[in-house]
Amino acid sequence: MSPVDTASNSELAGAPTPFITTELPGPLARSAIARDALVTSPSMGRVYPLVPARAAGCVIEDVDGNRFLDMNAGIAVTSTGHCHPEVVHAIHEQSSKLLHYCASDWYLPVYAESCERLVSSTPSGMGAAQVFLGNSGTEAVEGAIKLARYATKRHNVIAFFGAFHGRTLGSLSLTASKSKYRGGFGPMAAGTYHAPYGDAAFIEEVLFEHLCDPLDVAAIIAEPIQGEGGYSVPPPDFWPALRRICDEHGILLIADEVQSGIGRTGKMWAIEHEVGISPDIIVAGKGIASGMPLSAVIAREALMVWGPGKHGSTFGGNPVSCAAAIATLDVVERELLENATMIGARLLRGLDELASLNSRIKEVRGRGLMIGIEFADHDTAARIEQDCFRRGLLVLTCGKSAVRLAPPLVISADQADTALRILADSIDAVA
Repeated sequence: MSPVDTASNSELAGAPTPFITTELPGPLARSAIARDALVTSPSMGRVYPLVPARAAGCVIEDVDGNRFLDMNAGIAVTSTGHCHPEVVHAIHEQSSKLLHYCASDWYLPVYAESCERLVSSTPSGMGAAQVFLGNSGTEAVEGAIKLARYATKRHNVIAFFGAFHGRTLGSLSLTASKSKYRGGFGPMAAGTYHAPYGDAAFIEEVLFEHLCDPLDVAAIIAEPIQGEGGYSVPPPDFWPALRRICDEHGILLIADEVQSGIGRTGKMWAIEHEVGISPDIIVAGKGIASGMPLSAVIAREALMVWGPGKHGSTFGGNPVSCAAAIATLDVVERELLENATMIGARLLRGLDELASLNSRIKEVRGRGLMIGIEFADHDTAARIEQDCFRRGLLVLTCGKSAVRLAPPLVISADQADTALRILADSIDAVA
């Protein structure tokens, strides 16, 4: 019997974690990594030598039977936890009936139902809305930019330094978190401008004054909380200023909620923390279907003016992914918004206490279960990331010198406390 057969998935979710029984990586993991290196693209920069075999809740077990506490959720994807039984049941039910038929050419009831659920979840200020479903966050951003250009008959788009909007060419042109993502792929898409995140005045005082006429700008796109850029929370006047600028000049405001949406901050959409502010378009992905590939462009109905054939996708809105999304929204709305708020506050309190005792932590920031811990430099953050892995805690760096916490929204108080303890030990060990 292999190490991964020793317990059922339901038992795995509650198993003592972390539990490290081999050196890392273990012998089976080393074999898998060597095999992988022969045939996979070197463009995928793996963070640490983790080779998952199965997972449940917030627990991942690797091929050697080592158990890890997951505080990154596959980069904020497994919102309802790994293999949530309701999501798994929905996937099984749908897959036994219909695996695929192209929703761009025919009518799938489960596609419409998932769109209805997304529309019902949007901030009330958006009013009536319609949805286009894709496969990934970068596809949603591409679709939103196409829609904004088509609806406004303008071509320029403003994004922000530190932003991550994807790696396909159009979204890559908006991404400005790390220059390495853009290096070697130029020229970027024309008509793209950037401003410092949190500084709306720069748009009017510099971009509009010197570089682009506001009447040529189709959209301003921003993350309510920057993800890859450092889990940075903007100042309170930022989004109101963006809304004012857009309203004054007929520009569309796009909220990129690929990482921050679907309950991660304790509200369905992180933009809801900005009281009274509603975007014209929301792009969603990552946690929308608990790990199944799905993304969404949610736009005010008045903007959905493109006709048949103007945008489509063979696999976008796949029936199995749609079923997973409906189950995900059920679980998130029923119980996980509250849990994200409660456990997020617990983690923030614990990290603030840790910061008061440890000068190596320069700042703790975030909302709900989207938390950034800033250190003095990149090397410190990267060493803590690696040391946590060796201790059985899965975290990721972000920005220049931060470590992010974005666990599945099902994380328990005990698991949060375990993560805090390991982080404290790791910071001391790295120092």
